[in-house]
Amino acid sequence: MDADKDIPVSDPQTHAIIGACMEVHRILGFGFSETVYQEAAAREFALRGIPYLREPGLEIVYKGERLDTVFRADFLCFDDIIVEFKALAKLGDSELAQILNELKASKKRRGLLINFGARRLEFKRVVWKWDEPKPPSA
Repeated sequence: MDADKDIPVSDPQTHAIIGACMEVHRILGFGFSETVYQEAAAREFALRGIPYLREPGLEIVYKGERLDTVFRADFLCFDDIIVEFKALAKLGDSELAQILNELKASKKRRGLLINFGARRLEFKRVVWKWDEPKPPSA
């Protein structure tokens, strides 16, 4: 994970998504399945004018070539931010690894990992700075 000078620490787009998720958590609380929170968040995103796609198929690039397999993020907001929802007692390393891999494979730079499963909404903003592989020297 690497801070990126092109993405300010005060990022209004990720703040808008987090704010919408806070509202969902405030109203529903914890204890529901991820799909309940996804549906409620989709409605809240629409109310707040946050552009989103729900469960978009995002391509994975391997050594410069697109794989046939796609992965489905919970949301893609603002055409650039991968948003993954969880409903766990606590986030762990495997959940963070999931979103890092999704960012890396899709070449998206920003991600949010949002956990509705705890008494307080838990979220992690993730920025992946990727570089195109350099061609081998001749």
